[in-house]
Amino acid sequence: MTSAEPHRLLPTAVVGSYPQPDWLIDRSRLAKVPRVRVPDAWRIGPDRLAEAQDDATIVAIHEQERAGVDIVTDGEIRRESYSNHFSTALSGIGVEPGIVEVFNAGARVEVPVPSFSGEVCRHSAVEVDNARFLLAHTSRVTKMTLPGPFTMAKQAVSPFYPDSEALAMALADAVNAEIRDLFAAGIDVVQLDEPWMQRFPEDARRFGVRVVDRVLAGITGTVALHMCFGYAAVVRGEKPSSYQFLDELADTAVDHISIEAAQPHLELSSLATIARSKRLMVGVLDLGDPSVESPAVIAERIERILEVVPPERLIVGPDCGMKFLPRELAYGKLSAMVEAAALVRDRLMRG
Repeated sequence: MTSAEPHRLLPTAVVGSYPQPDWLIDRSRLAKVPRVRVPDAWRIGPDRLAEAQDDATIVAIHEQERAGVDIVTDGEIRRESYSNHFSTALSGIGVEPGIVEVFNAGARVEVPVPSFSGEVCRHSAVEVDNARFLLAHTSRVTKMTLPGPFTMAKQAVSPFYPDSEALAMALADAVNAEIRDLFAAGIDVVQLDEPWMQRFPEDARRFGVRVVDRVLAGITGTVALHMCFGYAAVVRGEKPSSYQFLDELADTAVDHISIEAAQPHLELSSLATIARSKRLMVGVLDLGDPSVESPAVIAERIERILEVVPPERLIVGPDCGMKFLPRELAYGKLSAMVEAAALVRDRLMRG
């Protein structure tokens, strides 16, 4: 456990997002997870949008605190999706978006994505002001999330770079610079969101580790890497019971691996190898369940994880995609999760 984290067993955290108020954004516009900007999704005009986002961010921070969460984020309130806020802030993107075809909700659909027609470059910080805002409004351990370079490369096209590997390496340099600035600002944990490593495991095995090594070159702070099977609110139906790309991260400089486990009914024995070298943040809240699970049910999930993951290596969190929940439901689930972690922690302390 690093000095930046709570000095107790089973600290609790959110993955990244928290529900954005309906008065702030048209949440129905976000269901397809935009890769390019959708400014007309915001319900507040440009002249007052920043102030409105500040107010909503304060609410998100304070609700995490009120629920008892140990490691808090800004809720990603200012973002239309986890990735587009950062990727579209980089230079090298052409005026017209590219188009890719993806499989969504049982059908193939065309999705607009960033098109890098020139060299990727980060001329200025993207999330640092938001990080300082988070730090100004909480005294708890802080985490900021960034889209990982592998995932951003898979969510883009590029007539400039020869392939997605080359684009990912260029994006890794931009993310590396952002991570350095976030730690310099005082953030405790930076998380890379890399869900598409699971979606494209063959490419991840081919160059994913090299991308992670590139993005973390020279980084000394606590870095997490998040992978998932897709938001429960968006990706429905059966999901895999284990990750196809996970153990390969054992020798990287990543400190934490964040994964979802509750809604996909993850085969927990698959975590045994990676748990020997990494701390794991494991999802114990099923965000596809429209009810608040009881602390007893969540505690049972934690206990099952502890059969595989040592308690000193476990961080308790939800599955990802909390932004798609009604706010009252999200708060209720987090509160129950914190209570469940306390129950298990007490049992461990009693021996």
